Amino acid sequence: MVGKKSYLAMRSEREATDLIVSDFQDLIFATKKLANHAIKLGSWGFGTTLLEWIASFAAIYLLILDRTNWKTNILTALLIPYIFLSLPSFLFNILRGEVGKWIALIAVVLRLFFPRRFPDWLELPGALILLIVVAPSLFSSTIRNDWIGVVICLGIACYLLQEHIRASGGFRNSFTKANGISNTIGIIILLVYPAWALVTDIL
Repeated sequence: MVGKKSYLAMRSEREATDLIVSDFQDLIFATKKLANHAIKLGSWGFGTTLLEWIASFAAIYLLILDRTNWKTNILTALLIPYIFLSLPSFLFNILRGEVGKWIALIAVVLRLFFPRRFPDWLELPGALILLIVVAPSLFSSTIRNDWIGVVICLGIACYLLQEHIRASGGFRNSFTKANGISNTIGIIILLVYPAWALVTDIL
């Protein structure tokens, strides 16, 4: 009887040990899985943020490019909503605060009372600052931080790319004409950011 009790005690102790080892192994597996997912999501998030900064500066570069082959103001004006929707939150919040308000005030005063001293190339940047400052929260927060804003950026980039290729006389000419390479690469960068953001959002 004593031997049977001892055997049962050893058996229950072995089963408890096996359960603890199994739980410990499951915990290690779950920890590794969580770490892999965190690293994966973190790298994707960093990649999206980096592309957001690059795309914003590419759009600004295209906006201020003085030797452009684009013939219409519509194409250039489309960069304004793109920059508005893709501008990194750090810069957007600065321009939406007191700094942006002062810049907008100076731009409006110069445009109204000193139109001759207000150069034409400042019209679109001034419009961008005004848009950032006065945009309601529906646009500045909800749409900007949602997939809707990314889709709008993607549509703008696709339109700009196909119009630029058409104006250059074909895809090959867009890389060979004067300033064609810089414009084409800049627009392709505008296309890469929203496409990557949508893929990472879906996954």
